[in-house]
Amino acid sequence: MILNEREVRRDTVLDAARQIMLSARTAPKGKGIDIIEIATVTDNKIKELSAEMYRLSEETGMKFLMRDADNILSAEAVILLGTAQKTQSLNCAYCGYATCLAKPEAVPCAINTIDLGIAIGSACAKASDLRVDTRVMFSAGLAAERLGFLGEKSKCIIAIPLSASSKNPFFDRKPKTPPVVP
Repeated sequence: MILNEREVRRDTVLDAARQIMLSARTAPKGKGIDIIEIATVTDNKIKELSAEMYRLSEETGMKFLMRDADNILSAEAVILLGTAQKTQSLNCAYCGYATCLAKPEAVPCAINTIDLGIAIGSACAKASDLRVDTRVMFSAGLAAERLGFLGEKSKCIIAIPLSASSKNPFFDRKPKTPPVVP
């Protein structure tokens, strides 16, 4: 048998995505409470995510969303990580409020956000171990949140597109408009 890398690359990246999601899941969580949601999107869902990023760019005027929308189309998969908002009752004041009871519902619990960051770090470390090209993207995560890809309760979604090509497509990216020089 001859197993050509070009013919199995997509399956290899999807296998890597499964391992990366597992790494994010097993990352430490504050008080041992797991409120992280993780999923991988491929194919038409990546196209849907890209289209939403274009809509967001038009709505907000943020041009980098268009650049990133084009960029994720080079991915074989996009991992999404988000967190539900659940006060951890630590009264740590990291959110800016003296107690968890004083914190407005719309203000995220800092421990939830820290847990998400640790999960993202674990995911990216595993991707690096597997030599899969990635980039952490707030932009694609924002679009995924708007589309409800991780459910209504998930907030603060971050996306990690995955690629295995001869050059990482998520770096050395060109802006959509030339920079303004004073």
